[in-house]
Amino acid sequence: MDQRPLIGALAVVIHDDHVLLAQRGKDPGRGLWGFPGGHVEWGETVRDAAVRELFEETGILARPQRYLTHFDLIRRDDAGETLAHYLLVSVLCRYVDGAPRAGDDAMDARWLPVAEVLNGALPLLDRVGELLDLARRRG
Repeated sequence: MDQRPLIGALAVVIHDDHVLLAQRGKDPGRGLWGFPGGHVEWGETVRDAAVRELFEETGILARPQRYLTHFDLIRRDDAGETLAHYLLVSVLCRYVDGAPRAGDDAMDARWLPVAEVLNGALPLLDRVGELLDLARRRG
């Protein structure tokens, strides 16, 4: 196992008081809703990875605007051993075109009312509400 953190990009897209979320189709987090995203490829910027992953998972075209924040996601087993370590970087993106459709490893993809997401209407991955609040303040 390579013992270095991996970089992941998250695409945060808000349009007309709706936020674009994808439902994870794989573990960890299968069935939970979160921002589309995935691994940054070698030689690819985080901003480019965010819009690529967004399109692959949802069919939505967007333009990266600015970095929002970053955080470590570390998964450990019951003994405390590290199973995975990601540095996740969120990118605020501006909607350009497309209608959501589930692709790649997403089970579903939808525009959801921001208020509904913030009120806990869906099972969410960690920090979705926090990132959504930050995007609304900085958008």
